[in-house]
Order: sequence, then structure tokens, then C-alpha cells
Amino acid sequence: METVLTKVAAFVLIIIGAYALKRIHFFKAEDFRLIAAIVLKITLPCAVISNFSRISVDFALFSLVLLGVLCNLVTIGAGWLAAGRRGAAEQAFNMINYSGYNIGCFTLPFIQSFLGPVGVVATCLFDTGNSIMCTGATYSMAAAVAGKGEGGGVRLFLKRMFSSIPLDVYLLMTLFAALGIHMPKPVLALTDIVGAANPFLAMMMIGVGFELHLDRKTVTRILGVLLNRYAVALVLALLFYNFAPFDAEVRKVLTIIAFAPLSAVCAIFTAQCFNDVGRVALSCTINSLSIVCSIAFMTALMLWL
Repeated sequence: METVLTKVAAFVLIIIGAYALKRIHFFKAEDFRLIAAIVLKITLPCAVISNFSRISVDFALFSLVLLGVLCNLVTIGAGWLAAGRRGAAEQAFNMINYSGYNIGCFTLPFIQSFLGPVGVVATCLFDTGNSIMCTGATYSMAAAVAGKGEGGGVRLFLKRMFSSIPLDVYLLMTLFAALGIHMPKPVLALTDIVGAANPFLAMMMIGVGFELHLDRKTVTRILGVLLNRYAVALVLALLFYNFAPFDAEVRKVLTIIAFAPLSAVCAIFTAQCFNDVGRVALSCTINSLSIVCSIAFMTALMLWL
């Protein structure tokens, strides 16, 4: 318990420290993009390569890719239903902002610091399916509901998907795992060093990107989205922990993943779907607060499981 709390406290302090440095203008708003690029294009891929190369992947684990897609569809459906009869625009907003899991920039560094290679690989496989939805499929569905007529088509969807370096690395390492191919030791010596920096940089990125835009009109709306999202997470976590056909370690990982924050691209696709500054600010706030909620829930699960 002491080890878990110490590591979580370190994560929280990094986030708070980075946010404080932004407030005193040590970091600028545009620095978020630079740190995010380093995480997504360098440290995260290296962490994935190192962990995939350290275990033999059970063929049954490949089903986690499909599970990542299905969990996104569940949250998309929950968002659509929660909008009720408030109109297509509200349904589309909810579909984007109820769905997706922030795996690469939050959950994977979290699991990387607490669990072994099996946990990291299971998380990566889940994120492969999650990324397929987050990189374009969810937006395409929401845009269609909103009546924008710009879901993007197959070509744009594939372009979005395969321009994601983490997803490309997931797919490549999944293929290598299926074929029994292992990376050379000199390559792993490099990826071990670079990948070890991933948790620190990912938490710093979250702190620099953290934003809150609160007023009385939006607090109720934000609470409604977060309560519904984590209610769905609770149901999924109970199903994973009690009924998922995997060993105990993988079921533990899936239970934790269920409480991952909202995908970091929610605000981007909200801006793309709506020409509405208020909705984008609302999406940013929901996304930032989901990180706070997930830190609390995932820490509690680490202590309990």
C-alpha cells in the first residue's frame, strides 16, 4: 500500500508541478504540443517495444483488440442515450465526450509503473482497438448524427488511423508477437532507457495541458457527463473482474482500464464537429476533470485489487 501511494503521490506532484509552472509562465500553452509529440512519437513507442519484447503473448490476448472497440461502442451508445430528446447536436457532443480511453498518455504510464510487462502488453492490445475508434471512427459516427455530412469516408479514416505512431507501433509489435519475432538486444537497450522516461513526461504533459473553465451553467452538465461515464466504467469493471475469460493479472488490468480518463482527442473532435467555442471549452474541462477522477479511482483499485 505504501509503495502504491508513494508512486501515485509522485504522479500527482508532477502534474501539479507542471501546471504550476505553466501558471507562472515557465511553460507556455504551445509547449503542450511539444511534450505531447515527444511522448506519442518517442517515449511511448519505446516503452511499448520494450514490454512487448519481454513476454510471449498468449494468443487469447489478441481478443483485447476487439474488446477495445466494443468498450468504445458501449460508451458512444451511453452518450447517445443520455442526450435523450435534446437534439442531434447534443447527441453528437455526448458521443464524442463520453467515449474513448486515454491509454497512451495516462493509463499506460500508470500501469507501466505498477504492473509488469504482461499488464503493459494487455493495455497496448486494448488500446489498439481503442485507437481505431479514437482516431476517426467515433468522430465519423458523431458527425453523421450531427448532420454534418463529413464523416470523412474510408480513405480519411484510414489516413487518420495509420498516421498515429503509437497505433502503428502497437500493430507492428502485435504482428511480431504473433510471429514470435523479438527485437535485438541493442535495440532494447535503447528503448529501455527512452521508455523509462514515459511516465514522467506523460504526467508533465497532462499538467501543462490541464484546463478548467467552470461557471454555474456548466457545472451541472459536467457532473452529469462524468457521473454517467464512470457509472458505465463501474459496470464494465465489474464485468471484467468477474467474468472476463483471462487470468487474474489481465482481469485486474482491464478493471483498471475501465476507469481510464476520457480520450485526449475528445476536445479536438468536438472543435471539428462544432463551430462553438463554448462546447470546446466544456469538452476541455470535462477531459481535465476526468483525469482527476481517474487518478482517485485507479489508485483505489490498485490498493484494493
